[in-house]
Amino acid sequence: MAPGRLKPGWKVLGAAALLAALWFGGPLVLRRMDFFRVRRIEITGAQYLAPNSVSAALGLRRDASVFDAAGPLERRLRDLGGVQRVDVGRRLPGTLTVALRETEPVALIPRRGALTPVDDRGRVLPYEPTQAVPDLPIATSADSGLTRVLASVRDADPALFARIVSAARVKDDVLLDLEGQRFWFTANATTEDIRAVTAVAQDLARQRRSYRELDGRFSGQVIVRWAGA
Repeated sequence: MAPGRLKPGWKVLGAAALLAALWFGGPLVLRRMDFFRVRRIEITGAQYLAPNSVSAALGLRRDASVFDAAGPLERRLRDLGGVQRVDVGRRLPGTLTVALRETEPVALIPRRGALTPVDDRGRVLPYEPTQAVPDLPIATSADSGLTRVLASVRDADPALFARIVSAARVKDDVLLDLEGQRFWFTANATTEDIRAVTAVAQDLARQRRSYRELDGRFSGQVIVRWAGA
């Protein structure tokens, strides 16, 4: 073997050592380079949250790098509220990408002189009023039983949900107002209970029969209260 030449085994070990150094030490070195400073934030999936509130929630330092750990940034965004899922990534040299999946609001409640969106658990969502907010029922309160029933109706029959004008908690029950007609449910109504009521509503619509209330609070039956009764 010629002097000064490495054996193949040593070459492999040397390459492995170099790769390990780049893998473990590379991000630390790259974070210190101005070339990889965050100069742009790209946000996708934000339908209700204002982009400036998302950017502020990241809490980026002035010298933040796209190679900074994503975990702390994602935790800060989840703490913002209204965020079901978030993925923070990078696009070199200086763009931070933020992909959100927001919690869908189920109702609007009067709060501090304005209508505020809430989710299916009755939690107030920090959505910007100027952002696009869907046409939702107005609930008298953020009662979790009330909002859960609304979410169940939305999942069982979106067309019926779109007709709900307002919703109220009446003792242990939930009352839905649909353009002059009223639906009653218990606060723990199941999807089957809701579908039973919607099936009766659809049957009466086909027959062109007018009714005032459909009451689904009783197991295995739906009570119809006729218009004018």
